[in-house]
Amino acid sequence: MPLPETGTPWPPPQLAPLLDEMRVDDAWYSGDRTRLAEVYRTTERRRHDGRRRLWGRSQPRPGHDRHDGRLHIPLPADIASTSADLLFSEPPTFTVDDKATQARLDELTEADGIANTLLESAEVAAALGGVYLRATWDTALALRPLLTSVHADAAVPEWRMGILTAVTFWRELPTDAPSVVLRHLERHEPGRILHGLYEGTADQLGRRVPLTEHPDTTPLADSLSPEGDAIETGIDQLTAAYVPNIRPNRRHRGSPFGRSDYQSAHDAFDALDETWSSWLRDIRLARARLIVPDGYLRDHGPGRGASFDDDREIWQTLNIPPTEAGAGITLSQFAIRVEEHERTATAITRQAVQLAGYSAQSFGLADPTSAATATEVTDRWRRSLITRDKKSRYWSAPTADMLHVLLKLDRVLGFSRVAPERPSVEFGAAVSEDPQREAQTLNWLQQAQAVSTNTKVRMLHPEWGEAEVREEVDRILAETGAAVPDPVGPLPI
Repeated sequence: MPLPETGTPWPPPQLAPLLDEMRVDDAWYSGDRTRLAEVYRTTERRRHDGRRRLWGRSQPRPGHDRHDGRLHIPLPADIASTSADLLFSEPPTFTVDDKATQARLDELTEADGIANTLLESAEVAAALGGVYLRATWDTALALRPLLTSVHADAAVPEWRMGILTAVTFWRELPTDAPSVVLRHLERHEPGRILHGLYEGTADQLGRRVPLTEHPDTTPLADSLSPEGDAIETGIDQLTAAYVPNIRPNRRHRGSPFGRSDYQSAHDAFDALDETWSSWLRDIRLARARLIVPDGYLRDHGPGRGASFDDDREIWQTLNIPPTEAGAGITLSQFAIRVEEHERTATAITRQAVQLAGYSAQSFGLADPTSAATATEVTDRWRRSLITRDKKSRYWSAPTADMLHVLLKLDRVLGFSRVAPERPSVEFGAAVSEDPQREAQTLNWLQQAQAVSTNTKVRMLHPEWGEAEVREEVDRILAETGAAVPDPVGPLPI
């Protein structure tokens, strides 16, 4: 299919409900109080129970702070970051059968920083419900194909039987005209990538203009085929893939779009901010204040008011009868409801992370009990680990597909001559093992004479093969003098 026609509404109206939800999720993910206030001023302001949302409050009164004492706790950002950490805090392993292809794949993943790209993409996917992986290249930057990510709110996908068949990415480019919106559309189809530049308005693509009209798209003009606006990829595979955060999307049942970790948790986020705002208000109101008689104030002259200097140590005698009411200085300080606010905030946080599919332990909300057994600790993390395993299955296939595309492009574009293979993806550990605890375990086993050197090496390096383990064992035995030398000659009888 070609690029959209002139004057097409943009973004497409059929995506409006999904993009509106992403706009709200993005505001929570950003943690920007101004964006939260703007989103809830233009959308439904009340909760399901009919009460007004904290961030849907009207504009503050004149002379007040623009946010009027409202405080935002970045729990949504923490949830997205934790989701990404569980998946990619330890870089995944990509393997193929051919040794030359494996060497080139290692080179591509290392030079391109693919582990970091996946980590960043997973965080965005947790917030917006999904993310796109895109294979591209630019010989002016590097002599290799590149793997990049595109956020879900900047893409128009096309599906058939739940499979992505094409996708159009878009971005807005800077322009000098304030009322003009300049958009660059990049459409990925099997075998080719189309590029178009449109000059329009906030809700219309407008007219098609040459790519040379903007410096960001000018280099693309030289790469287009002579008969059209496409760049031929030389492979029959789509150069983009969609990674859902998790499915199903409860608000759009039957759709291939993923579900955000924030779905159904907006009320909890709002309640948490309201609780902390109330707590901070208690602190502000409970600050110690001095109530002094008018006679204690020092007049600064006509029109300049009066003040009380609480740092002054020596005061001249004031002509105030000591028996007069209010003649003394009174200290006013109210109690702060610390325990009530803390318990409420903790309960709301637990509920929010549970809605997102995680254990409270993953967010430092340990139960206030005595020391737990290893089984109890595993049980506390179980919900997070189950969610991590589910998400990893959604990531595995698209990641392998895009790495396969990179190897194909690498050969077609002449960057290498290796035979492309679809790699297998093995995810790293969800949580890094504590080196000190692991060393203590090995030391205790050694003292009990319950483990061999071979077993200790395998425990410390489970990813090593047989040859690597044998070489390490031989080195350890040689360095410690525990190696048994080969006997020279027959043993005495």
